[in-house]
Amino acid sequence: MTTPTPTQRSAQACPSLRKLWKLLSSPSNCPNRPVKLPCTSTSRLTPTSTDEKTILYLAYGSNLSAETFKGNRGIRPLSAVNVHVPSLSLTFDLAGIPYIEPCFANTQYRTPPPPPASISSPDYHKDRWTKGLIGVVYEVTPEDYRTIIATEGGGASYHDVIVPCYALPKGGKIVDAAPSGAPFMAHTLLSPRDSDPASYQSTGNGGRVDGKGGITRPDPSYAQPSARYLKLITDGGEEHSLPAEYMAYLYIIRPYTITTRKQKVGKALFLAIWMPIVMAVMGLSKLFADEEGRVPAWLGGVMTLVFRGVWGSYDVVFKRVFGDGERTIYDDEDGGGGEEEKGTRWGFGGCVRLESNDEKKMGR
Repeated sequence: MTTPTPTQRSAQACPSLRKLWKLLSSPSNCPNRPVKLPCTSTSRLTPTSTDEKTILYLAYGSNLSAETFKGNRGIRPLSAVNVHVPSLSLTFDLAGIPYIEPCFANTQYRTPPPPPASISSPDYHKDRWTKGLIGVVYEVTPEDYRTIIATEGGGASYHDVIVPCYALPKGGKIVDAAPSGAPFMAHTLLSPRDSDPASYQSTGNGGRVDGKGGITRPDPSYAQPSARYLKLITDGGEEHSLPAEYMAYLYIIRPYTITTRKQKVGKALFLAIWMPIVMAVMGLSKLFADEEGRVPAWLGGVMTLVFRGVWGSYDVVFKRVFGDGERTIYDDEDGGGGEEEKGTRWGFGGCVRLESNDEKKMGR
C-alpha cells in the first residue's frame, strides 16, 4: 500500500471514531441465523493464483461477526476459510472512547517474548495466547474491499498489509504452534505502534497522540474491550467454528464493566460533554467523505482535535476524579489488574458466568 502524503493523512478520519460511529449508528440488516458461506476453493488459495477479480481479506476482530460484516457494513463475501497467521498476534491496543468503548481489536507483528525473569508487567488474560493470530479470510469483490477500507477509517492509521495464512479446518480443537501445509497470501489491516517518540504529543497522564491523530496508551494491553464489542468477536468465532482452544482464550478476556458510582457519574458527564460533538463530527464525515471514505483536510483536522480532546480530558480530569474508564475496578485488585476474579462468557445463548479457575478452559 502506498504511504499517504501529509495532505492525505490529514484528510483521513480517526479509525476509532469510525468504529464508534458504526457501532452506535448503523442498523443491523443481518438475519438472526447467519448464512453459512462456502469454503474458499483450493485453487483460489494457491500461491500461484492470479485471480484479480476477487480479494482475500483477513478478518480478526468484530468483522468475524455477520452482524458487523454483513449487517452494518453491507459486505457480501463470496466464500471464507478459517486461518492461522503465525506472524501476527491479536491485540486490543487501538484506543476507543473511555467508559463506553475503551479499545478496539488490532493486530501486530509478533516479536519474541522476553525471558520470564524479565517480565514485570501484569499478567493480562488478553496476552496469554502465544500461537499467533486466528481469523477468517473472506473472498470479497474489489468494490466490497473498498467499502471495508472506508468503514475502517479510510486508511487513517491502518496499513493494508499482505501476510501468509495457513488454512484451518472448521471445528478443530487444538492449534499447532507451527502450522503445516502451504501458506497463501491475504490482505489485512494493521495499525502499527509508532516507535518514534518525536511523532507523539502528550495528552497528559501518560497518554500520547501519534502523528496520524491516533491515540497510544502508556500500556497497550491495559484497556479492556466493552462487553458488546467482545461479544461480536466471540459470536463471530462461534459462527465460523474457530478452534476450541482459541475460543477458550477469547472467552477468558474480561470486558470492561463500570462497578462504582463515581464511574457511573463520570460516564454520564463524559458522554453528555463529548458524545454530541463526536456524533456531529462523524455525521459530517459521512456527509463529506468521498467514495474511498476520505474526508476533506479541514474535517480530518477537526476529527483529530476531537479525539485528542476526548482522551486529554479523560487523562487529566475524568480518570483522576471519577475513576477508570478503560479497565474494570474490583475491590480485590490482583496482578492482572482485576481480570482474575470475575468475568462473563458471551455467546449465542446469552451470557454465562465463568469459573474462577478459568485457565482450565485453555488446558493450562
